[in-house]
Amino acid sequence: MAFPMNPDRQLRPLPRLIFASRWLQLPLYVGLILAQAVYVFQFWTELVHLIEAAFGNQAALELLVKSIGYKGDAVPGKLNETILMLVVLGLIDVVMISNLLIMVIVGGYETFVSRMGLDGHPDQPEWLSHVNASVLKVKLATAIIGISSIHLLKTFINADNYREQTLLWQTVIHVAF
Repeated sequence: MAFPMNPDRQLRPLPRLIFASRWLQLPLYVGLILAQAVYVFQFWTELVHLIEAAFGNQAALELLVKSIGYKGDAVPGKLNETILMLVVLGLIDVVMISNLLIMVIVGGYETFVSRMGLDGHPDQPEWLSHVNASVLKVKLATAIIGISSIHLLKTFINADNYREQTLLWQTVIHVAF
């Protein structure tokens, strides 16, 4: 039977230290927020290059071709469907990784560090109302499978630029998830 905690009750030094150590995760979550800012910058850079390439900017097209891992000698003279598809899949990949970061940052902070006090807030994500370590694990696993699927699709569309061994290992790793 659990007894309600008296907020005025002082913890012994060791339990107090152990309980306070959860705040050591805060800089890690701040670091993930900064990493997400880098992903936002990456997304907008790729999107601007895509729009420029769609309007015929050859330099932007060359940057896009390089960013998708195309290893051929000749860069196409204009944006084609394959390059467009690979760039859009890259943008989707960035969004999915960003979603994964949000789940880890918000869910991890709420679960392991401190309550955020979002009950009743109009912007509270639905999944946060029932988040715990096991729910977070399932959501993370699902997000990782989605990211892996997008990455594998990009690889298969651009298969001519990959060795067979790379294709095989990416497939094996995806199946393992």
